Amino acid sequence: MRVRVVYFGMLRDMAGREQETVELNEGARLAELYSSLQERIPGLRKFGGSIALSINYEYAAADAPLHEGDEVALLPPVSGGVGDSGDGRDPHTQVTREPIDSAKIASRIKAPEDGAVVVFDGIVRNHSRGRRTLYLEYSAYEPMATAELEKLAQAALMNYAVRDVRIVHRLGRLEIGESSVLIVVASAHRAAAFDAARWIIDTLKKTVPIWKKEFFEDGAVWADGEPFPPEISLSPTGTSK
Repeated sequence: MRVRVVYFGMLRDMAGREQETVELNEGARLAELYSSLQERIPGLRKFGGSIALSINYEYAAADAPLHEGDEVALLPPVSGGVGDSGDGRDPHTQVTREPIDSAKIASRIKAPEDGAVVVFDGIVRNHSRGRRTLYLEYSAYEPMATAELEKLAQAALMNYAVRDVRIVHRLGRLEIGESSVLIVVASAHRAAAFDAARWIIDTLKKTVPIWKKEFFEDGAVWADGEPFPPEISLSPTGTSK
């Protein structure tokens, strides 16, 4: 029987390909496939048990049976390849003070294997709180914001059946109609891309340290933020939960 093996992140570089078709005996299990891949790609051994494996977009145990036409994905650790990777790949995330070129970013992420590219483009609107908005100013704890955005991208890649993700957030003064945040998700199927994009923006609004100040004709106010998740908020006694 034949199964399709797909490589992600640093594993793609290690294998020297994005995907391949592998011949296996009928009744083979996931462990047998992975063992054969380790023989051909020795670098896989250094990961030990930290690589996750999936069959047809679902995480799977080593003893899971394989069937004709299955798609098996090799997924590196969430933290793998982040930071000083030196491999020349485009980063998944960016915090910038320059205008966001939504069309360019969406175009660059597309690949032949994608069946869907979902774009969420957050726009500065001209009204808020029943008043006319003049402009917005975004500020951030930049090192932490950058790290948290990358965590979101890596988690989306790990937890959803998507191929690639881009998250860009702008800081500084933004005029009406300008993009404040852009999320682009590419995948083979639209459902996974929609789900991942929605999860990213909802989580971003609760966990990434970026703040918005709204300027009106009669003054300015900080936008009300969404509550932190319980695991990172402070308890009433002032200690972390």
